[in-house]
Formats: sequence, C-alpha cells, structure tokens
Amino acid sequence: MEIRRSILFLLVFVMGFGPNNTNLYAQAKPSPYTSMAAEILTLVNEHRATIGKQPLVFNDLITASAEGHSRNMATKKVPFSHQGFEGRTTKLAKQIKPSNSFAENVAYGANSAQEAVEMWLNSPGHKKNIEGDYNLTGIGIVKGKGGQLYFTQIFLHKG
Repeated sequence: MEIRRSILFLLVFVMGFGPNNTNLYAQAKPSPYTSMAAEILTLVNEHRATIGKQPLVFNDLITASAEGHSRNMATKKVPFSHQGFEGRTTKLAKQIKPSNSFAENVAYGANSAQEAVEMWLNSPGHKKNIEGDYNLTGIGIVKGKGGQLYFTQIFLHKG
C-alpha cells in the first residue's frame, strides 16, 4: 500500500511539472506594483506622443530584467546605480533579436508613478532615454526594507 501511494505521489508530481502542464507552484508570483508600472508606461507614452514618438510596448523579458535589478538594489545586493547594465542588455540581446540599442532609467524615493516619471523628465539623461528611438520596454518596481520604492525602466529597440 505504501509503495502504491509513493508511486501515485511521484506520478502526480511529475505530471504537474510536465512540459505541457502549468503547475501553480511553478508560476512566477505577480508583482504588487504591476498597476504602477502600467501607469508609468502610460505617462511615458503620453510624453512620447507630445514629441511625435511611437509608444513603447511592454515586454515580459525586459520587465523581468528590470524587476531583478530593482530587487537587487532594494536588497542592497548592488548599490543604487546602473551596475550590471551591460550584463542585463547582453542577455536581453540574446533573447530578443534583433536588438540594436538599449537604455535604462533608475529611481528611488518616488511614491507614485507620476513622481517617478517627473523625476526622470526633470533629468536630462533620463529624459533623453524616455524620448529615445526605442520600441520595447520593461518596468520593475520593488519595495526596500525601509519602505522606499526602487524603479528600473529598461528601453530596447528591436528591429
């Protein structure tokens, strides 16, 4: 009886993780800041429209990379910076082909999407990235231990 139960458990376990099945436990946990990231994209695209630029489109791979960088900054694995940017973009270039240019904005201290975008638009370098010749983006927002939000927006031109 015990062997039969073990075999049944093993079968259920393997079937749950098979290539054609989605296992609830294997799925990524959604970010609590998904709506804030969407609002940032809306605000950035509204600004781009005022200067005749095409809207940016969310990309899941870029978003995962941006979230990873925000998480690393929030947990102090890396300082608040663009540290690792080359590695992030090299990996993205292998995943999203053809990619020919990248940029990144980071921020912390903002408490809303509006504040983050205003910070970037008031900084010449960040504003240049927002207004650049990009068509894909990803935005990652993570809360640090002190309650501050860390923002990363990665821009990519595919084509």
